[in-house]
Amino acid sequence: MKKKNIQTLFSNLCCSHCKNGFDEDSIIIKREEQGLTVISLVCKHCGKNFGVAFLGFSDLELKNPEDMIMEVQEGPEPITYDDVIDAHRFIKNLDGNWHQHLPK
Repeated sequence: MKKKNIQTLFSNLCCSHCKNGFDEDSIIIKREEQGLTVISLVCKHCGKNFGVAFLGFSDLELKNPEDMIMEVQEGPEPITYDDVIDAHRFIKNLDGNWHQHLPK
């Protein structure tokens, strides 16, 4: 897959550190296979590394490349220190029946 097409995915997003947009040079293709592209995303302005992404693509052709653009979605509230402490206590107190807490 061409870098230009991958860059379209990130055209609506920006670096969380310096707020600059991502461009074609922000994407480093690590590996390409049939239906799978492994990339690394790095802000070329401040150097923040956003890690590695595994992108699975089909052979579908999009009539409008704008349909690929990702948008920021609002998620849950950020994790607080109290949330971490609560999770730690929960995990610390698990016993041999820990599997009962897994969803069925």
